[in-house]
Amino acid sequence: MTASLQGIQRRISSTQSTRQITNAMKMVSTAKLAKIQRSGDGYRVYASYLQNVVAHLAKAHLGDVSGTLLETRAAKKIGYLVVTSDRGLVGGYNSTLIKAVMADIQQRQLSKDQLVILAVGGNGADFFKKRGFNVAYEYRGVSDVPDFNEVRGIVKMVTTMYDNEVFDELEVAYQHFVSRISNEVRVVKMLPVTTDDLEAKEENPDTVPPEYDFEPSPEDVLEVVLPQYAQSLIYGSILDAKTAEHAASVTSMSAASDNAEEVINKLRLEFNRARQSAITTEITEITGGMAALED
Repeated sequence: MTASLQGIQRRISSTQSTRQITNAMKMVSTAKLAKIQRSGDGYRVYASYLQNVVAHLAKAHLGDVSGTLLETRAAKKIGYLVVTSDRGLVGGYNSTLIKAVMADIQQRQLSKDQLVILAVGGNGADFFKKRGFNVAYEYRGVSDVPDFNEVRGIVKMVTTMYDNEVFDELEVAYQHFVSRISNEVRVVKMLPVTTDDLEAKEENPDTVPPEYDFEPSPEDVLEVVLPQYAQSLIYGSILDAKTAEHAASVTSMSAASDNAEEVINKLRLEFNRARQSAITTEITEITGGMAALED
């Protein structure tokens, strides 16, 4: 076998090994996606009930109840909680999100001195730190299917920083899971909480809100419920982002496997043509040698 044919065979073997790896990674990501979707279904039921309770309280004209999470302050510092992945192999998942965050910052004409970055995920943390942004908090290593106990420290830190006026508004930027083949970038203002936002999220805004007998006072009820509500929003964003990450990984690994298959087919065609050419050359040489002997 000629050196050229051996080289093509080695490339076919190498590409087949790559395809096996990407197929395996696709299967793993598919399993993780299915698991986190089941977890997300449970969270959404809880979040829906919590949102409705707080929305009903808002409709009961309790929007003037004092509380740090309800206070609208002069926006001297804007916080951006940016949720990216720790690893690559997820296509444009991270780059698309970061571009959207930078575009939002530029549109609002915010300087670095006005920004406080809170990064969940290594890609976002590394990006902003390398460019000299104020990364006041970073968290790496969110598990593949995070539960609230794991993320509790993150959401508690975020709300505490807001309470301590490290920033005056919080924008949460993440990839929203739409389907297995589609994600959607979202940059959403989550703090301070406003009664307009609460009423907009109520499932049935036309229904008459229930009557409440408060024990203890409305202020005490909101003091407990509002932090839970704000934390549920942040946790939900992280859970949503992680779901979108797994979907992006499935899509990316599927595309890589398809590309590897295409390369293998092309190499096989190239190998067959090269082998046919080598055989033709050998036949020509043998025929020529026999003709020379006959002469």
